[in-house]
Amino acid sequence: MLELLRRLAIRPGLTTELIGASLFANMLALATPLFVIQVLNRYVAHGVDATLMTLSTGALIAIALEFGFRQIRHRLARGVSAGQDDKLSVSGFGLLTTAKSGALDRLPPGQQREFMSGLDTIRAAYGATNVGAVLDLPFAFLFLGVLAILSPTLALIAATFTGVAFFAGLAVMLSIRGNNKRLIDETRKSNLLVGSAVGEKDTLRAFNGSAFLLRAWHAQARVIHEISRRIIGRQGLMSSFSTTIVALMSVAIMTAGAVMVVAGHMDVGVLIGANILSARALQPVTKFVQVGESFQKAKQAAQQLREFMKLPRESDTGSAKRDYQGALEFRDLGFVHEGAAGPLFESMSLSIPAGAVCVVSGANGTGKSTLARLIIGLIDPSRGQILADGLDLRQVHPAWWRRQVVYLPQEPGFLNATIGENLSLLDPDIDDAGLNRVIDAAGLRPFLDETPAGFDTPIVSNGRNLALGVRRRLALARALTADGKLVVLDEPIEGLDAKGRETIANVLGELHRAGRTIIALSHDPDIINNAQMVIDLNQKPEPSIVTVPRPVESGGDGNWNSGAPG
Repeated sequence: MLELLRRLAIRPGLTTELIGASLFANMLALATPLFVIQVLNRYVAHGVDATLMTLSTGALIAIALEFGFRQIRHRLARGVSAGQDDKLSVSGFGLLTTAKSGALDRLPPGQQREFMSGLDTIRAAYGATNVGAVLDLPFAFLFLGVLAILSPTLALIAATFTGVAFFAGLAVMLSIRGNNKRLIDETRKSNLLVGSAVGEKDTLRAFNGSAFLLRAWHAQARVIHEISRRIIGRQGLMSSFSTTIVALMSVAIMTAGAVMVVAGHMDVGVLIGANILSARALQPVTKFVQVGESFQKAKQAAQQLREFMKLPRESDTGSAKRDYQGALEFRDLGFVHEGAAGPLFESMSLSIPAGAVCVVSGANGTGKSTLARLIIGLIDPSRGQILADGLDLRQVHPAWWRRQVVYLPQEPGFLNATIGENLSLLDPDIDDAGLNRVIDAAGLRPFLDETPAGFDTPIVSNGRNLALGVRRRLALARALTADGKLVVLDEPIEGLDAKGRETIANVLGELHRAGRTIIALSHDPDIINNAQMVIDLNQKPEPSIVTVPRPVESGGDGNWNSGAPG
């Protein structure tokens, strides 16, 4: 509710127009009870047809005008949140794309999607219909005021029932607040199960996981059913209570009014009109109570979104070197995962000159991919520095740095866009000749020729439906578009057949001869045999670093296939 008032306050001109339209619409709504009073008191008493025609025409005009003003208000109300919702949507999705990877790593993917779905909850809560319901609420006093002019006693009865409906609605809304929060948390857990069923369908079937997942789903469904039952039960109670309040108020109004009619203090026309006015006074209150739940959900979504917005972002500024040569230095580098008992590695110090070949070896889980992410700047070290030609990576412009690195991750992923769009991410100005060059270098020509639309072929499911070898070749082609001086390849031959290994060997040889600095994170002997430096992450916590006395030459002839020294 406070958020809606804030949105109205930042657009005073529009708010004034909305209040004006609401005022005219509700003033015109008085025409119906006044028409009933006049018909019963004047036409029924005297039977003059011209009077009935005049009254009916006036009432129809008022009803048409009320409809018109409500439509005008609805169109105006859409403008209250349009700009705010767009800004919030762009900010939320912008954070999702620019937050530091290390910060996002601490949030489950389902929770990240939940933050974005919360935007829809906020958008629905502050939509035009709910804005209209809030603006109509003060005009309940208008109908009560007119009723008070006709009969203070009946106005008091109507005000009592209206107040009871309002506070009862607030009580129900407060009672389901905790259950709504629990429902959000439990729904998040259910979404994780759905993600497993959809994203790991082969694993589910190959390892007979259906029974396990079904048991988990049944247990989760029971929890959600119980919470939903409580929420729906209270909502149903409020709905029945609202209907009952209307009926009881009508009985009370008609009973008290009948006594006054018999006593001669009121005529029948005023009694019927008073009953209509009391119903019109109660209507905006019951509507407001109904939309109160959506405001509560929006408040919870906004709180979650505010927490999400606190995540640190990658910097959009920073230093950049005019001509980065490819040198890299680890200075007392260390990293520890949050909550881990000890560091993944620490006290790593090594200077890698431009054009050198450094291999990082180690068993699974020793930190090879983590070191690659540190070099790319996706996560920050727990201690120490990484220097590029003497420049601390914490100070560089991230976008500039990624254009300096030919990066092949161990688990490549892609955007749900075309092949050409994925290959053009680092270099939006790359032409077809450039795209064809990297495709040929990565050995993807046969695959591309078999696709229905070449570079315009869409990638779906973030490329997970592609064969592993194709994904890695496509990731290699994307990496080569950077044409950077530093090459970081994480398990470059993993998942590749003999032809793919030959392709990687050729690419490494070309890059080495071109004077690129190569950091290969691998335990493959052919790659290790070409290294001038080997970092062994198997040794904990301080890695073993071995320097092989080989010259660093841009024109070397490293034989990446046979393991001959480069």
